[in-house]
Amino acid sequence: MNTIIRNGIILAMDSPEPELVQGDIGIEGSTIAFVGARPAAFKADREIDASGSVVMPGLVNAHTHIAMSLMRHYADDLPFWDWLFDRIIPVEEKLTDGFVYDGSMLSLVEMIRGGVTCFADMYSNMDAVASATLKSGLRANLTRGLVFNSPADEVKLDEARRFHAEWHGRGAGRIRVDVGPHAVYTCAPVYLEKAIRLSEDLGTRIHMHLSESRKEVADCVAAYGKSPIAHVRDVGLFTRKTYGAHCVHIDEDDIRILKDNGVAVVNNPASNMKLGNGFAPVAKLLEAGVTVALGTDGSASNNNLNMFEEMNTAALVNKGITEDPTAVSAYAALKMATINGARALGLDDAIGSLRAGKKADIILVDMEAPHFYPRNSVAAALVYAAQGSDVKTVICDGEVLMEDRRMTRLDVGAICAKAQESAALMTGNADFIA
Repeated sequence: MNTIIRNGIILAMDSPEPELVQGDIGIEGSTIAFVGARPAAFKADREIDASGSVVMPGLVNAHTHIAMSLMRHYADDLPFWDWLFDRIIPVEEKLTDGFVYDGSMLSLVEMIRGGVTCFADMYSNMDAVASATLKSGLRANLTRGLVFNSPADEVKLDEARRFHAEWHGRGAGRIRVDVGPHAVYTCAPVYLEKAIRLSEDLGTRIHMHLSESRKEVADCVAAYGKSPIAHVRDVGLFTRKTYGAHCVHIDEDDIRILKDNGVAVVNNPASNMKLGNGFAPVAKLLEAGVTVALGTDGSASNNNLNMFEEMNTAALVNKGITEDPTAVSAYAALKMATINGARALGLDDAIGSLRAGKKADIILVDMEAPHFYPRNSVAAALVYAAQGSDVKTVICDGEVLMEDRRMTRLDVGAICAKAQESAALMTGNADFIA
């Protein structure tokens, strides 16, 4: 089917500075046929009227744990290590495929409604995550989280290999599988080396938490005499294309290592702030030429999957901590959420900007609300004023997943009700009333 998107304000994210494209967007099947002037030979079977809307690339949530939506509002206002080991991990021990599927479906609905068309996820029970993703129509890089507590955890490497064999390339290529060693404090060097070899065997990227908290860094220095960034470099991690989540507590040497090894950093400002872990030096990373993407982290530590909120937070926080209002401009934040996220996941040839030949991952943002007026700058409006609820239409791989805020594949009410039921069973909060 050929589709044309007409009358919109096109922000293609395909130029160094904000540039609005005049014209239309044509889609042939799953691919963008043209952006701008409509070729005379292009015949549309369907027309989408984008009047009053910004047409832009779908957002990329480059680090999250979508099944953790079942733990949303469950373990709040706690120090990071208490939150993780005293509250979250005990509940995660009760996870089943059913719980993970229900939590994933809840998050997928939320992401679609907020304009996310691609995400990167690391968790357990990943067949359930992949099944939910396949049903949703979204694009994803999925990783089975690898944690080593005892020799019994060696089997997780086999699970990751099997997961790759069964799911990589499914959904007409929408699902990709990477290798996901969790963190330096959950993966001893010998286990990390095995994860690296697995990535080599499968030809994947590596997705890992790095330097998220001060304690992580201090413990790593005490154990290995070096920072987590230097430690995993020396173990050999960066021989593989890597996207590292967080990278909050890093110094100039760490930044140099990240740049020299082509490591992409995924900034998670709201989660880092809520857990009291601080703020990544995004302005320094960008100045050094490091690719910086954006992620929400899981809903247990955020508590949402709103990438417009992440763009806003990333821009504002970095201006505040540097005392420089030019640090992380609105357009830089938009790039972090689109083309930089695509680049981090190895997908920048296919998504992240609007260009003929790329996949049709496109969103329409309704600009008719009062907070968009007067329209002095589209980029500034999207970062400093827009809300996730302003997204009206979402297209992924050429398929309309939400049109005029109506979901086309998923039953929102049924998904929310099932998630509430599963959360009550898993956490024991059976009497909780939302």
